[in-house]
Amino acid sequence: MKRRGPVAALFFIALVLLAAALWRLIRPAPQTGALHLTRVHFSDLPGWATVEPRGALEAFQRSCGLLAAAPPSTPVGGYGGTAADWASVCNAARTADGNAARDFFEQSFQPLLVSGGDKPDGLFTGYYEPELHGSLARHGRYQTPVYGVPGDLISVDLGAFRTSLKGEHISGRVERHRLVPYPSRAEIDDGGLPQAPALFYADDPVAVFFLHIQGSGRVVFDDGTRERVAYAAENGRPYTPIGRTLIAQNALPKDGMSLQVIRAWLIAHPQKARAIMESDESFIFFKLSPLGDPALGAVGAQGVVLTPQASIAIDPRIHPLGVPFFLATTAPGGSRLERLFVAQDVGGAIRGAVRADIFFGFGRKAEELAGGMKATGRMYVLLPKPVAERLP
Repeated sequence: MKRRGPVAALFFIALVLLAAALWRLIRPAPQTGALHLTRVHFSDLPGWATVEPRGALEAFQRSCGLLAAAPPSTPVGGYGGTAADWASVCNAARTADGNAARDFFEQSFQPLLVSGGDKPDGLFTGYYEPELHGSLARHGRYQTPVYGVPGDLISVDLGAFRTSLKGEHISGRVERHRLVPYPSRAEIDDGGLPQAPALFYADDPVAVFFLHIQGSGRVVFDDGTRERVAYAAENGRPYTPIGRTLIAQNALPKDGMSLQVIRAWLIAHPQKARAIMESDESFIFFKLSPLGDPALGAVGAQGVVLTPQASIAIDPRIHPLGVPFFLATTAPGGSRLERLFVAQDVGGAIRGAVRADIFFGFGRKAEELAGGMKATGRMYVLLPKPVAERLP
């Protein structure tokens, strides 16, 4: 392969900078200005006296492993201060007794109610790890490829060019010295992706689609071995929930919408399923990794493994990763869901100050909970007391 000459390289850099400038003009207005944090007491957190925060403590200890390894001046993100601000609470977490997890959080943190402007209520959804059946070779019923990262995919972190664009990315490919959009889901389905490795072939295109939506999962190969399928990259196209498409086409009613309902419709309408799935232009690329501890999830955006019902995905443009959050909402079925979580992941559809996606783990029960989780509620962030005291 020929190396790019210096003129071509400078031209490419200029194009990327131009893309960043254009994105700044056309992107949605950032929501960080709407964030409002109000100091409250732990007694103000609904159900705090009876919650069991042991899982959140274990998740926080994993996040602290990264914070402790970072240089003291490293920004935690958003309003989270620096790694040095978290050193004391992380040191305390290292030796905290799981049986006294509530005491640890009460002694180390200040809770604050999160509001989007003057609106303290927000939306909470769920995700899980689906299981696929696959083969390393294409044969028989194993026909749907799960791709690794294409060799020509360019991912641009716009925050590297403008601090106001922190958390924003675009992806594409270079064509005649121009950065152009990467193929959409429909285009990839039509023409394949010869520039990307096929990690394996699955036996169910609907299952592969839901793997894309969830962002990670597990695969059982035809020889009986198992591996994790972890998020690696995406094509940069906009994400469109296909439930919205089905409602717009009057194929399904808005009431009672869930992952299970959508999947049942796709299976019952095989001739229409592909077009519906392709209404979501977003396409995810993956990597395989050892299963590791089957009780835990894949590695999230923060770089630590996810803990079922103790890890959440948040909007990184607004909130810092590695920080504890208390959610007060409603679980599928109508029961109260009041629990402490740690922000360890992100998601393309997770946008806004009072917005979180709960990781429910792996298995049928996790799928049922994640598929039916869509409720409003309130969100509280826990900050080390010195960090909270510096807030306006």
